Amino acid sequence: MYLLFIFLIILIIISFTIGRYPIYPKELFKYLLSIFNGNIENIPSEIITIITQIRAPRIIAAVFVGAALSIAGSNYQALFQNPMVSPDILGASQGAGFGAALGLFFTLGYSTTSFLAFSMGIIAVTITYLVSLKFKIDRILGLVLSGMTIGSIFSALISFIKLIADTDNTLPSITYWLMGSLASTKIGDLKLIIPPVTLGIVISMILKWRMNLLTMGEEEALTMGVNVKVVRLLVVVSTTLMTSACVSITGMIGWVGLIIPHFSRILVGNDYRFVVPTSGLVGATFLLIIDNIARTVATSEIPIGILTSFIGAPLFLYLIFKKGYD
Repeated sequence: MYLLFIFLIILIIISFTIGRYPIYPKELFKYLLSIFNGNIENIPSEIITIITQIRAPRIIAAVFVGAALSIAGSNYQALFQNPMVSPDILGASQGAGFGAALGLFFTLGYSTTSFLAFSMGIIAVTITYLVSLKFKIDRILGLVLSGMTIGSIFSALISFIKLIADTDNTLPSITYWLMGSLASTKIGDLKLIIPPVTLGIVISMILKWRMNLLTMGEEEALTMGVNVKVVRLLVVVSTTLMTSACVSITGMIGWVGLIIPHFSRILVGNDYRFVVPTSGLVGATFLLIIDNIARTVATSEIPIGILTSFIGAPLFLYLIFKKGYD
């Protein structure tokens, strides 16, 4: 795990140096040293702008989003005792997507649109959870079925917004946003993503040992003294906060929350005391690599959601052939 952390730090440093305007490591360390010395007058203004206004926000966002989606995926895979679930199973991504589409349709501005997406993601999962309470026998099945239903409704609403949107301006904006991207991330956006993601990660780290008991089944967890209802609610709340915050800034990024927990279990086993933090580190590293590819491999930036699907799907097929799932 320590090696993963060290590799992530090295990758973050490398990410600052690559791009359409390359910054040599010497210039980067000179800039960092000047910050500590309180003297940045000798640093070219374009380097300061590129590092602080362009690369730093998207690198920080990539690390937080990758970690959050991966931990969210591991949480849900433990909660539902199913390795095939992902963070959008309860409708958070679809709800946030509808909120963003609505904001873009009414041209509400980037900040307002992001906040609306975050709010709608939380609303979607809240509705899912309230509907699932009607299932008296199998609450887990109730959550899954309610999530599928609410998610489908919000997906239909997204399609309706796209249908009536202006085809020259609004529709392309909605379509591009739904593909997922970190290109528009600014320093101000970090205020919306860092607090809820940090809170969600802290809750997940506190609950990580209880995840092992949840995988054994509800009755076994109860006999071990775990308040399953409270733990289940905390898992749903923390995962919803992380997923909604990520989608509100980056758009829909698939596969990260599905495949990264599998690789984490390959590395550290099935003990969620190690799976949860490992998922965060591997997810942050994975998404940062994908973002570096997205902004350097072609003349125009590739939406990150396309790359995660293009790379994630074959990786998942590899896991299926390697491990097999009954």
